[in-house]
Amino acid sequence: MLFNSIAFLIFLPIIFILYWCVFNKNYKFQNMLLLAASFYFYGCWDWRFLFLLMFSIGLDYFSGIQIENSKTKKRATFWLVLSIAINLGFLGFFKYYNFFIENFAELLKTFGFGVNIWLLKVILPVGISFYTFHGLSYVIDVYKKRIPAERNYVDYAVFVSYFPLLVAGPIERATHLLPQIQRNRSFNYEKAKDGMAQILWGFFKKMVIADNCAPIVNEIFNNYHTESASNLVLGAILFAFQIYGDFSGYSDIALGTSRLFGIELLKNFSYPYFSRDIAEFWRRWHISLSSWFRDYLYIPLGGSKGGLWMKIRNTFIIFLVSGFWHGANWTFIIWGGLNAIFFLPLLIAEKNRHNLEVVAMGKIIPSFREVFSILMTFALTCFAWIFFRAASVSDAMGYIKGIFSATLISFPTAFRPVLFGLIIFMLGMEWMNRTHDYGLKIQERKPAVQAVIYILVAYLILNFANFGSNEFIYFQF
Repeated sequence: MLFNSIAFLIFLPIIFILYWCVFNKNYKFQNMLLLAASFYFYGCWDWRFLFLLMFSIGLDYFSGIQIENSKTKKRATFWLVLSIAINLGFLGFFKYYNFFIENFAELLKTFGFGVNIWLLKVILPVGISFYTFHGLSYVIDVYKKRIPAERNYVDYAVFVSYFPLLVAGPIERATHLLPQIQRNRSFNYEKAKDGMAQILWGFFKKMVIADNCAPIVNEIFNNYHTESASNLVLGAILFAFQIYGDFSGYSDIALGTSRLFGIELLKNFSYPYFSRDIAEFWRRWHISLSSWFRDYLYIPLGGSKGGLWMKIRNTFIIFLVSGFWHGANWTFIIWGGLNAIFFLPLLIAEKNRHNLEVVAMGKIIPSFREVFSILMTFALTCFAWIFFRAASVSDAMGYIKGIFSATLISFPTAFRPVLFGLIIFMLGMEWMNRTHDYGLKIQERKPAVQAVIYILVAYLILNFANFGSNEFIYFQF
């Protein structure tokens, strides 16, 4: 079931009414409703993968209890390793089996060995990367004694399968979400109104910005051999806005939907294209994944405590693993490596923690230096996005090669003034509200002003949205 579908617009009000009008006497009943709704929501994709989801939930639920009950460190470690191995085993099989087999065969060919490889037509279960990381963080936190093992199966199952975040995040932590699941929740009109506004903004970014960028981006990337250099540059820029509108739009809908049920999810985006360097960009882009890798991989590897070479090593590991997490293709690994290279000068100069505050704080217009830094960071990001979007490394290299031609100074024929205006509107709203959680958070303004802005955004959605129920990009990850 897609957020941007008629089915979801019917599903959400039904669950909302049942949640607050029928099951509102006790949070345990509400949790059972949320679990049933989450399983139904996920089953709408492919009911067969419900069994995989339920197995993953049961595995980590049981493992957490066994880890806590273990009398010795060795036994607790056994259950931790078993849970991690099985989780990563399933993830590796569904997501990376063909990648490893194909590359192993290519390696053997370089040594003169011809092999017949057995590839599988494996369907990637939607959301498997996200709910696997939920379970991994939980068992690790139980092992580290950061949280007690959860004994209530329904509560734990809701934590893993909660439908607003199930298929594309944000990646939650048990320390943040479970306490909210395990307490009484009362309806709050202001929170619900805030949630509806964030949902509206998410629909705008997904259906108006991302889905209108997508056809142009697809045309340019699929035919980069014949496109002018100016069109190739435009394609890279539009993909940057497509993936931002698509993924942050999903996150806005997820956070807003959850707020309707009185539950706050982790913030996943914080205006990343206003960043002044790559380090700041990664503090603002896909925050839940970046912080997950920081806490469960970077810090255990030694973090920034060691010498310079250890810091460099750990940084490259984090970015390369992050790239590989996105998909079984060398393009994603190169994308991660490029971001590590962009990050490296800041790390060496110890400037990776310089831009922690909101850009141009307290000002409407940024300084020339801030504008230059933002544009340079955006340019580097767009360059890396070429590898992320390209079907293969050779396509990415051909795309980049095509940019450096005489047609670079020509006017891009793929330019669409209306779409450009809509992107400017989105950036303007987010710039004005960059100190808030999302771009349409205008509750402090007068009611009449709020009404005008909400009506304007709704009008833009009705008039310019692509209503083709296009899937979200991150479903493939």
